[in-house]
Amino acid sequence: MTLQTKLTKLVGIKHPIVQGGMQWVGTAELASAVSNAGGLGILTALTQPTPEHLRSEIRRCRTMTNKPFGVNLTLLPAMTPPPYAEYGDVIPTPEHLRSEIRRCRTMTNKPFGVNLTLLPAMTPPPYAEYGDVIVQEGIKVVETAGNNPGEHIKKFKEAGIFVIHKCTSIRHALTAQRLGADMLSIDGFECAGHPGEDDVTGLILLPLAAKALKIPFIASGGFGDGSGLAAALALGAEGINMGTRFLCTQEAPIHNNIKESMVNATERDTALIFRTLHNSARVFRNKVAKEVIEIERKPGGAEFAEVAPLVSGQRGKLVYENGDPDHGIWTAGQIVGLINDIPTCEVLVKRIVVEAEETIRGRLEGMLVKESKL
Repeated sequence: MTLQTKLTKLVGIKHPIVQGGMQWVGTAELASAVSNAGGLGILTALTQPTPEHLRSEIRRCRTMTNKPFGVNLTLLPAMTPPPYAEYGDVIPTPEHLRSEIRRCRTMTNKPFGVNLTLLPAMTPPPYAEYGDVIVQEGIKVVETAGNNPGEHIKKFKEAGIFVIHKCTSIRHALTAQRLGADMLSIDGFECAGHPGEDDVTGLILLPLAAKALKIPFIASGGFGDGSGLAAALALGAEGINMGTRFLCTQEAPIHNNIKESMVNATERDTALIFRTLHNSARVFRNKVAKEVIEIERKPGGAEFAEVAPLVSGQRGKLVYENGDPDHGIWTAGQIVGLINDIPTCEVLVKRIVVEAEETIRGRLEGMLVKESKL
């Protein structure tokens, strides 16, 4: 016996479980393991430094599984230079800095220094080229997320690709539906990464989606066991999308110290950063996250440039590589409170499905009794 839903039928998988895209983690090792377990594994496009690296990763994944897998393409928000000053028509240069240093020396003979803040790259990734590779390599399922996916959905649909768009609100879900998405992944406030600014949990979003949408959807954010899958199905979803739970599996390509940190965590061990910047992100509660929150709490708020060195993506990548959970920011959902082991993907997927069946057939069905005629 297994669970068959619109998700399993439409994308050709055995179990209604999707591995969400995760930066630095969505590689062939994890995606193939999830697909081999009967779920839908997902490669993360932007984890690969160039579109050609993505092409190689897709081909490598095909040597590791003959089951369906997809690719995540997250459309990041455009970054603009921080408003340090009103420059007007003058564009600052290193020569302006030279002049300022010399001017400062006319005003003091004491030591002084210079701050150099290394900001994230402001040039957006070549999304179109990543999309071209996805099409050229014959990928059948794409998960999009982030900014308006309209032009990318159009390209993928023209190539016969099934598009699942992840969103954190019903209004965004309706927009994605109008733009042509085949399925939606409704992401509740419990999720890792960016939960949006509405702070609405999955328990509310899912039944709202069931009433508002004409296309099928899956549930994301806060899922990691069979009772969660059963609950998602009861609320109208066709399956679940899991990120953090798959992060804590044997095949996840991260240091075991980070997995152990999740096993030892409680539901209170995540934190929300970037709240004052209106770009909230749920991350693991560590020293760096606490420092970012303190900076944001200062009177008048904070500019992104003030926290940029702390939240660097490269620092987060080193967390996964070196195993120091306090080295940088790394995302984790509230589901960490329900994680207590590090199984293989096969064991995890099978356990979730069995638990869901037991919940539906045992606990829930057992509550149905014939009404007395008295």
